[in-house]
Amino acid sequence: MLDAGEWREPASADRGRGADPGQQARKPVLIVVHQVHSNPGHVGHWFRDNGYPLDIRRPYAGDPLPTSLRQHCGAVIFGGPQSANDADEHIRREIAWIEVPLREQKPFLGICLGAQMLAHHLGAKVDHCPNGTVEIGYHPVATTGPRHVLGALPSQMFQWHREGFAVPDGAVLLATSNGNYPNQAFIYGPAAVGVQFHPEITYAQVNRWSGSNPTRLLLRGARPRQEQLDMHLMQGPKVRHWLDTFLRRWVAGDLMSSSSG
Repeated sequence: MLDAGEWREPASADRGRGADPGQQARKPVLIVVHQVHSNPGHVGHWFRDNGYPLDIRRPYAGDPLPTSLRQHCGAVIFGGPQSANDADEHIRREIAWIEVPLREQKPFLGICLGAQMLAHHLGAKVDHCPNGTVEIGYHPVATTGPRHVLGALPSQMFQWHREGFAVPDGAVLLATSNGNYPNQAFIYGPAAVGVQFHPEITYAQVNRWSGSNPTRLLLRGARPRQEQLDMHLMQGPKVRHWLDTFLRRWVAGDLMSSSSG
């Protein structure tokens, strides 16, 4: 779920900070969000700080999705309160659209709902945990399979979901957990990655999500609000370091190279 949160518009002095000359000519990244105030958090910050414009689309509001990604460096579908199983027209269109990056083998990243949409598109089951457990707050994860794809994933990642995905046929499991949602990340083909967790999360988003959803925090598997905030102060810098390395490789189409991790 990607809820409304604080979104930093970079000051003019910060635009392209750390970027090489000429980066402003880079292709935009397609950003798909699912609520009126949703924002791409640290994922959006990374692209802006490295010279990639953001092409933000909201299909629920009628925004079209491109018929090709030739004019984009890749696409990221974020989370939301919807389900990949919903019958809403915009959800069905969005899931069907995932064929575009798969066909063109363009970098694709699905986060939480976005990962579930990718799994659903590929024919895998998306469903609730049978015992009603959720994952909210920081939970342990561990890499598995070809570890060079994700690289040095932090041991705890922020979660906010009550559904999970089965690993699609032909996909490779990349991260797991010992909880009720063992499938945490997978790759399909050379460039399509789905992650159940939220690497984009900012402190403001943790504060807003945990503060505006008190009943959710009563569910089995939800971490207490203060623990979420405290854990973010400890884990957030590790996640951002990992995200920087991962996105550099993702946008370069270099995830499958064992020498790049």
